[in-house]
Amino acid sequence: MDIEVWLAYLATAVVFSVAPGSGTVNSISNGMVYGFRKSLASIVGLQAGLAFHIILVGVGLGAIVAQSEMAFSVIKWVGVIYLVWLGVQKWREKAVISLDTPADNVSAQSLFRQAVFVNMTNPKTIIFLVALFPQFINPNEPQMMQLIILGATTVLVDTSVMLCYVSLASKLTGYIRSSRVMNTLNRVFGSMFIGCGALLASARA
Repeated sequence: MDIEVWLAYLATAVVFSVAPGSGTVNSISNGMVYGFRKSLASIVGLQAGLAFHIILVGVGLGAIVAQSEMAFSVIKWVGVIYLVWLGVQKWREKAVISLDTPADNVSAQSLFRQAVFVNMTNPKTIIFLVALFPQFINPNEPQMMQLIILGATTVLVDTSVMLCYVSLASKLTGYIRSSRVMNTLNRVFGSMFIGCGALLASARA
């Protein structure tokens, strides 16, 4: 995989991970309620759920990309449409963080299981991966290593971002709790997703 292609995916993965979503809300909520150390279990759980999606998508896409250039192009345009749609949804979304769960008597194992469920039941994750992976895979080169690189990059980026969210949430509770701030972030990252969609539309299949 060329370094330029990897850097392009890295930037896309950062946008995906930083944009407010269910994983973000889970991390922020846990950081505010349980603190940084206890919330680490939930971050591991989020990555376990993400890895599950990556494996499923990687196995399926390997066959699709290898067998059909047409399928590659179709998935590309599905990705463009999805990213633009996601951007519009982010602009319209009203973010609310719920902190109703009591902080006492909640184990790290419970936070881990909850986080796994959050990511495994999030359709945005698998749709995003299905839409984006083909854009960065060269069908003329061995695909397994490319999938491993993209998957590992996704998990490492998401882990870093969630660690930042948890750390900030545990220190800046009053600021991040504001729905106005979260709504502003939704609009910012919504615009960034629409921009990513425009870049994909202009890219060569």
